[in-house]
Amino acid sequence: MALARTCKIMFTTGLLSLAVACGVPAAHDGTAALGAAGSPAGAGATAAPAGNDLEFGADHRFATGLTISVGAPTSFRPSPAAYPQSPRGAAFDVQLTNDGSTTYKLSGLAVTATSGGNPVQQVVDTAQGFTGITDAGKDVLPGRSVHLTLAFAVPKEQTQLRLQIRPSANDATVVTYCGPA
Repeated sequence: MALARTCKIMFTTGLLSLAVACGVPAAHDGTAALGAAGSPAGAGATAAPAGNDLEFGADHRFATGLTISVGAPTSFRPSPAAYPQSPRGAAFDVQLTNDGSTTYKLSGLAVTATSGGNPVQQVVDTAQGFTGITDAGKDVLPGRSVHLTLAFAVPKEQTQLRLQIRPSANDATVVTYCGPA
């Protein structure tokens, strides 16, 4: 029952994030914004991040004081129990630190990914420990951190992956991490 509810929450969060991202102009508050629509779709897997994109491993601090770091992707083969099935997955360690003065609600975190300009789905593979945001109801108190491991379905061959993160699904502020996966 809990796994089904978690999957529904992740799916809904992804849909909301995608809907918001499609209608939000680039941020002008000094944060990294979604790349321009004119970016070449066929960019090679070794291309450097564009414009305001961050490389995996870099820290980003939002105006609210929330600091995020996304580690380099780790390739894995999804188990037969994984959803959705895909030839390969890319897993990311995500560290969130609340350096702000108010409590951060983890349930607001919205993470989406694209490969070659096409959206990719988050992988839930409990056999390998990829369960998404399992503590979505958790509050992160000021001065505290939380570690997450997220995975996405990617093509069999290496690809350029863009990971967009919003501290809240209805927040216009977004940071984009980009690199080969």
